This record gives sequence, structure tokens and C-alpha cells, in this order.
Amino acid sequence: MTKQIHLNAFDMSCSGHQSPGLWRHPEDQSHRYTDLGYWTDLARLLERGGFDSLFIADVLGVYDVYRGGAEPAITEGAQVPLTDPLPAVAAMGAVTEHLGFGVTVSATYEQPYSFARTMTTLDHLTKGRVAWNIVTSYLDSAARNLGRAGQIGHDSRYELGEEFMEVVYKLWEYSWEPGAVLRDPVRGLYTDPAKVHPVAHKGEHFEVPGIFLAEPSPQRTPVLFQAGASPRGRDFAARHAEAIFITGTRPEVLAPLVADTRRRAEEHGRDPRSLKFFALLTIITGENDEHAQAKYRDLARYASYDGALSLYGGWSGLDLSRYDPDTPLRYVETEAVRSAVEAFSSADPDREWTPREIADWVGIGGMGPVLVGGPDTVADELERWVRDSDVDGFNLAYAITPGTFADIVEYVVPELRDRGLVRTGYPGSTLRETLYGAGQRQLRADHPGAAYRYAGEGARV
Repeated sequence: MTKQIHLNAFDMSCSGHQSPGLWRHPEDQSHRYTDLGYWTDLARLLERGGFDSLFIADVLGVYDVYRGGAEPAITEGAQVPLTDPLPAVAAMGAVTEHLGFGVTVSATYEQPYSFARTMTTLDHLTKGRVAWNIVTSYLDSAARNLGRAGQIGHDSRYELGEEFMEVVYKLWEYSWEPGAVLRDPVRGLYTDPAKVHPVAHKGEHFEVPGIFLAEPSPQRTPVLFQAGASPRGRDFAARHAEAIFITGTRPEVLAPLVADTRRRAEEHGRDPRSLKFFALLTIITGENDEHAQAKYRDLARYASYDGALSLYGGWSGLDLSRYDPDTPLRYVETEAVRSAVEAFSSADPDREWTPREIADWVGIGGMGPVLVGGPDTVADELERWVRDSDVDGFNLAYAITPGTFADIVEYVVPELRDRGLVRTGYPGSTLRETLYGAGQRQLRADHPGAAYRYAGEGARV
């Protein structure tokens, strides 16, 4: 049976996102990120192309590692200025029927009680099409502006994240039984109080004694995305994630990471094939290979060296301005995103990287590779990535927007559909059904969150 390829679009509520400097291209519209029409138009385009979801990244701080401050990022527009990704989701949901919406929210800086209500609200308003990308944050600038002296340690952030997940599972899965809301005008009974339960959570980081305020949404728990690539991050993803974003320079780099995470999921009692892996890629395409190559050469003229290294500095914690542009780098462990270091060093041992090569790589599409070619060439390469790395789909960044996405919908999606690799319709009404099939609206029984469902008085919460 042909393995279906899942497609996500990767964007951010800023200009340029993963392609610093490309905002200067005359066809780029990413500066319209403050215009609601930009988001609703993009949502319609992606649904027409059969995308699973629009995944919206977010950070809570400025990239201020490169050259010791924020000025390069500010000057180059490297993910600053930046607005909140959540408000546009409801509007996009109103103009689409099937497209899902993944939003990034940091467990490190949220209170689970209020956060859970926000996500349930969005899941109601989109009729079950919301996902949460679970992050624990990595920027010291975010920690300082949110009242901390600095970022807490990498593994400690995951420990906090584990308790955060425990609380939200109790709120989403336990507090309200099925059928609690009656809306019975004859008896004057809106909700049966016997079917609403306080979560009574008291832990190291959070204390939440009461009931959840919101009635269950179509998915109860939103689809859970995660992007952990360190050993600690992979274990967190293996326990909690349904979809995992993964980044590597080649499919051979990703294959052992995918295999290791699936193995960990099985050790946690989950079906390892239930985890859906999305590799970060950028596609530059056109009518044929020559047309695509000409587009790429045009786009590459706008890439920003300083903007690229500003982004990489935030992701890795390394200020590459301290090194000669042509000096090979070695692996250095940092408290930021360890995968950002590993992707260019220890995880790809067959190649030595210099700051200049990293800037060239990051300049279009961020940490992921760029595929350039006509429909046949791109489809062949996507098939190879799925075969050789065992990923389930792709998180597609843009060089310019909406142009990059429009080209994929016009040229690549029809070829993938002709090969039977991308579906022609959606199997259900919720995002989880898009991932798992019709009828799978809520967490699978083997997911740890399902263990928190109400099972009667005296049951473990």
C-alpha cells in the first residue's frame, strides 16, 4: 500500500520567518502578517491544496546572541517584529472546513489552567481543528522579559513540561464526563454537576484544585505536536506527541532519530506507527527544473547573511560572529536548541560546516534543506525522504509567501496526487481525523493522556 504523505505549511506571525532577507523580494507578501486577510487567504489556498494544517511558529524573545545583541535581528527583520499567533486562528477556521491549525505555545511561561481554556475555545470555534505545538522555550531574552534571571536548564524545562502535561490532561480529559452538558429546559438543568469533577492537582510547579471552566471541545485534547530532538526531547515526544517536527540536512541523518523516537514510544506503551513525523523542507518549484532553478537563483540574491546567523544564534546559543566565516565548527553543547547544533555537526558526521556555509543554508528555509526542481523532480525527492528516513510528511517553509505555497499547490500537489501519495479529500471533520482517519476525533487509547479520562469515583487522576 502506498504511504500517504502529509503536508503542513510552516509560517509565523512575522515577516520573513525562516528566510531572513527575503522580505525584500518584490513578490513577497509576508509583511502583511498584521492583516487578517493575509491569513484567511492563505488558509483558503492551503485547504485547496489538501494541506493537513497551517503550523504557526512562535517565540517570546528576541534573537540577541549573534554579535552580542538584538540589533542584527532587528535590522534584518529576523523574526522581529512579531505578533501573537492565536487570534487569527478563529478567523481562518471560519473560512475553511478542513484545514487544521497548529499553534506554538510555551509550557514554560503559561499557567495550564488558563492555557487549557484558550485551546479548548479555539477547538470549539474551529470545530475540532486545533493542534498545540508543545515547546519549553529556549531564548534567554524571553526568560528575562518574563521575570526570570535567565533560561532554566534544558532538562529542567522538560521536567516542568511533564507536570504541565499532567495538569492539562486532567482538565481536558477528566474534569468533564461525556454527556455532562444537558441543556434541559424542562428540568432547568444546563449541566449535570455529578458529571463535573475537580482535578485536585497539587504538584511541584502547579496547584490546580478546581473544575475546568470549559465544556469539552470536539477533540477534547488538541492534537499534540512536538519538536524535541535531544535525547530528553525525544523521550518527551515519545510520551506525548502525536505529530513530531524533525529537522536534518539529509534523510539519512533523520532516519536514526525517527527510529529511536518510535522505539521510545513503544517502550511507553504506544503504537510507534501512531507518531507522525514531519521533516522541515522548503520547496522551490515551477513548470520544470529549469524554471525552478531560475527562481532559486533569483530568490538567493535576497538572502541575508547577518539575518541567517541571527536566527542560528538564537536556535543554537552560539555567536558565530566570533569565528572566521570559513573555519569548520565542532559540536558544542548549549542550553538552547541542541538539535540546531547537532544538525550541523555531530548529527551529520560526513560534513564539516563553517559559519558561511551555515548562513548560506539557513538563508532560505532555515534549518531544513531546500528542494529545487519541477514537479517530477520534487515528487521523486519527497518519496526518497519518506522511504529513507521513515517520515510521514513535511513541514514546508516558504522562501516568499504566498508565492512558495501557491507554487506547491499548482505544481507539486497535482503530481503527488497522480502518484497516489496525497489524498484528494479529507477523511473527517477534525484535525486528528486528518492524521488518523475518520472517527478518530480524540486521543487514541494508547496515548498517556487517555489514562486520565474519568473512570468513576476513587479512580486515579
